[in-house]
Amino acid sequence: MMFTTSMSSKNILYIHTHIDYNISMNVKTELPRIDKLRQIMKSRQGLLLTSDLANFNIPRTYLSIMEQNGEIERVSRGVYRSAATFIEDELFSFQSKYRSTIFSHETALYLHDLTDRSPLTYSISVPTGYHSHFLNSSGYKIFYVNRNVFELGAVSMNTPHGNKVNATDLERTICDIVRSRNQIDIQVRNTALKRYAKHKGRNLDRLYNYAKRFRIQSIVREYLEILL
Repeated sequence: MMFTTSMSSKNILYIHTHIDYNISMNVKTELPRIDKLRQIMKSRQGLLLTSDLANFNIPRTYLSIMEQNGEIERVSRGVYRSAATFIEDELFSFQSKYRSTIFSHETALYLHDLTDRSPLTYSISVPTGYHSHFLNSSGYKIFYVNRNVFELGAVSMNTPHGNKVNATDLERTICDIVRSRNQIDIQVRNTALKRYAKHKGRNLDRLYNYAKRFRIQSIVREYLEILL
C-alpha cells in the first residue's frame, strides 16, 4: 500500500508567512551598529573603548564616522568619550589605558570608603618589572609588587560613576597601608584602620592570611588588637 502526502496551498501560504514573519522580527530586533555603540556609551556614562568594537564585530570605521560627526572625542589611545559628557570617569579611563595596574593604597581606601580624603593623585600597584615611561614621569604613586602576590586580593569594583575597575579588596588594602606605612599619612592610616575594625564586611581570617603572605602578620595583629 502506498501513502501520499499532500499539502494544501493554504498550509504552504501559512508556512511561508510564518517564516517571513520570523525573519522580519529578527531583522527588526537587531540593533544597528552605531546605535549599539551609543548604547554601550550610555551604560558607561559616556565612555567607549576600541575593544568594544572587536567584542561586537563592529568595524572601526564607525568610530571615524562618530568622531567626524562630533559625537565622540578621543581621550587616549583606545578610549573615546561622548562629546556630551561633562564629567569624565578618570579612574576608568586611566585603567582602560593601563590595564596591568591595580588601584591600591590611598585610592583603594577611597573606593572602599575607608577615608574621607579624595585622592590627589592615583596610588597604583604594578608587578615587579613593569615599565612605563609615562607612569614613571606622571607623578602617580607607584608601588611595585612581587608577581607571586601581585594579584592577591585583586577585585573588580565600581567607581563613583558606576564603571568597573581593578582594585585591592578590603584586607589587601589594609595590608598595603601597613606595609607602606612610612609612605602613608598617619591620619589617613589611623582612620582607615579604625573604619576597617568597625566594617561589617571585614574578614579577619583573610586579613591575617594576607598579612602572613606579606610577612607582616605580627604588625597587623598589633594594630588590630588595639582597635578590636
